Order: sequence, then C-alpha cells, then structure tokens
Amino acid sequence: MAVGRFQVMAVLQAARAYKLGLDEEEAKSFGLNRAIFYAAAKYGFGKKRYTSHTYGKSNKSKSKSKKIKPNKYSIYQLGDETAYMVMRNGRKQFTMGNQVQTLEKFNSQIRSRFGNKFEKAWQEALLIVSKYDKGVLLSQRYFYETIYKPRRDDLAKKWTEMAKTKGG
Repeated sequence: MAVGRFQVMAVLQAARAYKLGLDEEEAKSFGLNRAIFYAAAKYGFGKKRYTSHTYGKSNKSKSKSKKIKPNKYSIYQLGDETAYMVMRNGRKQFTMGNQVQTLEKFNSQIRSRFGNKFEKAWQEALLIVSKYDKGVLLSQRYFYETIYKPRRDDLAKKWTEMAKTKGG
C-alpha cells in the first residue's frame, strides 16, 4: 500500500506533538487525530465519503470501536490548536467524533503503510520538525504552511518507495 498525504500528516503531526512534550504514544494518538481532523475538514465532517474513503471506516468497524461517553473528555491545547482527549491508563488519548485514537489505530492506519520502514520515517519526521523553532510548531497555520504543505507529496512518494524496498 502507498503512503499518502493522510499518513504524512499523521506522522508529521505526531513528531510535532512529541517535540512539544507529549510522550511517543500520546503523540501518535494526537497525530492520527489531527490527520482525521484535516481529512474531515477537506471532505466534510460527517459525510460518507470522509468516513469510508479517507479514514477507512466501514459501518461494521464502527460497532467494534471504543466509544467514550459524552462529557468524559477534556479539551487539550497544543499551541493554538485544540483537540479533545480522554485519560486512559495515565496517558492522553485524543478523540474525534466520540472515537478514541489509540496506538493500535495509529499502527493500523499509519504504521502499517510503511511495512518495516516506519522507524526510519519516524526519525526523518523528528529531524524535519527539529529544524523549526518552537513558534512554528506551536502554530497550527505555520505548521501546516511551513512544514507539512511544502513536503507532503515528496514525503508520500519517498516513504512509499522506501516502504517497498526489502530489508531493515
């Protein structure tokens, strides 16, 4: 499978969150959450095209997903960006549409696209975000315009090719 813009957004957002202080598991939950958010914004919140095509959800998988009860979430602020979260096992997990973005979901939706090359892509993403000052990382717009948008297609192509190569 190819690595697309959705996966690039999730990995770069996770690297951003990690550099801003979340632990790796929390950062990956945040990265998947933001990728879902941007896909929903692009395709329209709640539309069938978004839920089935972009995020890979079917009606069957929705019934098995972990859902949270209303009012059990908190608001989390990363720079000027707001996300909903719940605390589970002492860790922040981010939510979208009453669905919790877990590490397992990150691995299924994102990591799986990289085969055994995810760690190499993760290190590259960390290096990319490390080149920017904290002000860029704290700004939703600057992150999108300066870090993600200029390299999204190049990274998708590069990481797809990398995932196809054999070896560790």
